[in-house]
Amino acid sequence: MPGQNSYNYGIVRVVPRVERDEFINVGVILICRTRRYLAAKIELDEARLLALYPQADLPEINKHLAVIPRICAGGPDSGPIGQLSLQERFHWLVAPRSTIIQVSPVHSGFCSEPDATMEHLLNTQVR
Repeated sequence: MPGQNSYNYGIVRVVPRVERDEFINVGVILICRTRRYLAAKIELDEARLLALYPQADLPEINKHLAVIPRICAGGPDSGPIGQLSLQERFHWLVAPRSTIIQVSPVHSGFCSEPDATMEHLLNTQVR
């Protein structure tokens, strides 16, 4: 059995009206430094968002959400932030902000397989 590795994660949220502090969870950003793993999965339930805020600009929100996994993956099409180290990219992505797309406080845990942990977090926090 593989050993346990520490990981940190944040839940990606869409906050359509920041002044009301209402949000829906739409994804997970997870880093496991010992496994050199940084990934994000986004699953926006558009019907749920429209029920909360019918005026939501879905194409614009989806465009901004799509950047998060690209930054995690790094590489030439991920922009200047995507060229940073794993840890720097994670900290940039989870930094507090007051825009329509926000990330929860960072939480920690232990896992043996980051992909399975990502799936578990999606099932329990987003889906």
